[in-house]
Amino acid sequence: MLKGISPILSPDLLKVIAQMGHGDELVIGDCNFPAASMGKRCVRADGLSGTDVLDAILSLFPLDAFVDAPVTLMQIVPGSVDGEPPIWGEYKAIVERHEPCAKLEWIERFDFYDRAKNAYATVATAERALYACIIIKKGVL
Repeated sequence: MLKGISPILSPDLLKVIAQMGHGDELVIGDCNFPAASMGKRCVRADGLSGTDVLDAILSLFPLDAFVDAPVTLMQIVPGSVDGEPPIWGEYKAIVERHEPCAKLEWIERFDFYDRAKNAYATVATAERALYACIIIKKGVL
C-alpha cells in the first residue's frame, strides 16, 4: 500500500499510467466496450465505476495542455438515447476538479473505436451507464 494513492489504482494500472508519455492516450471503457480486443494493453478494473476510475487516475495523471481537447467522449448514436447521458456531467465535473482549463470533445462512434485501437492502453471498468467510454491524453508536469 502507498500513501496518497487511491486504492482503486491497481499495481498494473499504476505501471501503465507511469509508463505513458506525453501525448499517449488512455481509454477508460464501460462494461460494454470491447476493451480486450480494442487496444494494445488492457487493464481490468472489475467492479469499479468509470467515474471512480477517472477520478483516481486524474489525481496522478496530467492532461495534455497542448491540444484543444485532451478528453474525448463518444457521440450518441442517433435514436439510441434521449438527451445527454447523465454520466457526461459527472465526467465533466471530475475533469474540471482536476484540470479546470481542460476541454472535452465528442467524436463519432467508429472514429472513437479507431482512436481507441491506437491508444497506449485501455481500462475495462464495470461501468453500466451508456456512453461512458472516455479517452484521456497525457500531458506533462
